Amino acid sequence: MYRFEHTIFLWALVVVIPFLLLVFLLVLNWKKKKIKQFGNKEIISLLMPNVSKSLPIVKFIFYALAMTSLLLGLANLQLGTKVEEVKREGVDLMIALDVSNSMLAEDLSPNRLERAKRAIYQLIENLHNDRLGIIVFAGQSYVQLPITTDYSSAKLFLETIGTDIVPTQGTAIGSAIDLAMESFDFENGTSKSIIVITDGENHEDDATAAAKNAAEKDVSVHTIGMGSAQGAPIPIYKNGTQVGFRTDNTGNSVVTKLDENMLKEIAAAGNGSYVRATNANAGLKIIMDEIGKMQKKEFGSKSIKDYEDRFQIFLIAALILIIIEYLIPNRKSSKLDKINLFETK
Repeated sequence: MYRFEHTIFLWALVVVIPFLLLVFLLVLNWKKKKIKQFGNKEIISLLMPNVSKSLPIVKFIFYALAMTSLLLGLANLQLGTKVEEVKREGVDLMIALDVSNSMLAEDLSPNRLERAKRAIYQLIENLHNDRLGIIVFAGQSYVQLPITTDYSSAKLFLETIGTDIVPTQGTAIGSAIDLAMESFDFENGTSKSIIVITDGENHEDDATAAAKNAAEKDVSVHTIGMGSAQGAPIPIYKNGTQVGFRTDNTGNSVVTKLDENMLKEIAAAGNGSYVRATNANAGLKIIMDEIGKMQKKEFGSKSIKDYEDRFQIFLIAALILIIIEYLIPNRKSSKLDKINLFETK
């Protein structure tokens, strides 16, 4: 395995060497024109016996090779020669995020869903060896992110979440818990936990039974309530612009309220904790403190290739080539011309 740490110098190599060649050819051509201006080429050659046509070309070749080696050295060739096994310990965590239309209510800033997403982003920033997965749910549940330690991917998947990601509206909390249970790998023996983030309104299935079933398999179920008891209307957006609020059959605005009692029941059945989110604190830190008390077990190992720098080879080569280029004269040596190895007496 190999790679270049600074690839920009490879692009510079593509530009610099052809540029140097062009300049060299232009200078040669300029010298030829100037010599022609003095008169006959053969006579001028007799007047300048030490002028060499080949030596400048040889010097340029060494100079160009030196510049090539220098730029390759700056690009820093790295060879993957070392492999280490790193033990990983942590817990498996599935976040079930409500994406129903009621999560657009603005009793939390900027709204319930965006407040929840920002809290999850902060959670990801603070994770180390724990594995994370994300489930989105409304009337149905879907795995948005399979359980992983790739936190960069988790952030990318989180950005795509919106209320339009699930076609069926509703709040099927029990279905989300069941899907989270199906996503866990129970053979690895790690501690497992589910965090349900929702306003809890208009639940459509037996979420308490699903949480109790999870607890029987040593999976804790925590709930975070998004919203307020007073509630707020649900805005309607068209092309990113708010055009009004959702209304019922009589034309009155629909007010969505946080169902704390239901979320407390789910948390109690799942041997977890319930936290109500606010603008100052979304509650995930409190839940994570509880999860942090769980026993962390080794769930695998990760192979890491440790790349070693090899830029020294190219820099040494560049130095040697520059020295050789410097030692090559621009003119023929008169002393060497006097030596005739094949002269007969």
